[in-house]
Amino acid sequence: MARNTHAPRARALFELGLNARPAGGGLPGDDGRPAERGGGALGHPHVERDGADGPGCVDLGFIGGAEVDRFGNLNTSYVGDSRRPRTKLPGSGEERTSPCLSRRWVTLMSHERRRLVERVSYVTSPGLGDGTPRWRERNGLLGGGPAAIVTTMAVLRFPEGGGEAQLASVHPGCTVEGRPCNTGWDLQMAPDVTLTPPPTTDELAQLRKLDPDGFWTRGP
Repeated sequence: MARNTHAPRARALFELGLNARPAGGGLPGDDGRPAERGGGALGHPHVERDGADGPGCVDLGFIGGAEVDRFGNLNTSYVGDSRRPRTKLPGSGEERTSPCLSRRWVTLMSHERRRLVERVSYVTSPGLGDGTPRWRERNGLLGGGPAAIVTTMAVLRFPEGGGEAQLASVHPGCTVEGRPCNTGWDLQMAPDVTLTPPPTTDELAQLRKLDPDGFWTRGP
């Protein structure tokens, strides 16, 4: 949709390929083989894919996981004690490189207390560490770190220079009053919390054109 609206030169870098699908093409059903179908420009093994994430090569990354904490650290490894985890997860995959080296990234997460936690069980992908100024730079991490956490209820943004995520906007139909019971820490509010702008008529039309069967956009 970005290519059809404000970023016509955008390219999507998936796990196993660079997708140069022309504007107006549909959305791939998975991230495993985008270069083999529908406008793929390049397919490559993981070692080359990791190199493509080099410093400054990826402007914006999108990532999900099992847990994220108030400083944007992400967990996709396990939940619970490392010696006897309650839940074992797939592991790092591309999570070890994409977030760390992108200029900035956005975490996508269902807004649940078990997912938005005070402290992740394991840091698979470091965000802002302990939240102190210049933590990433002091620990030799390239890239700008997390810019926002977009949940099913709200948008949380990080202050310039580090710190914990703050409630920046609430999606239509959700309320600020519901935030404490769905968040695993005392979620602070930005000075000017707003209502998340709903998609425009044109944006909805673009989404329905790109995903006519509702594979990605249909509700639960």
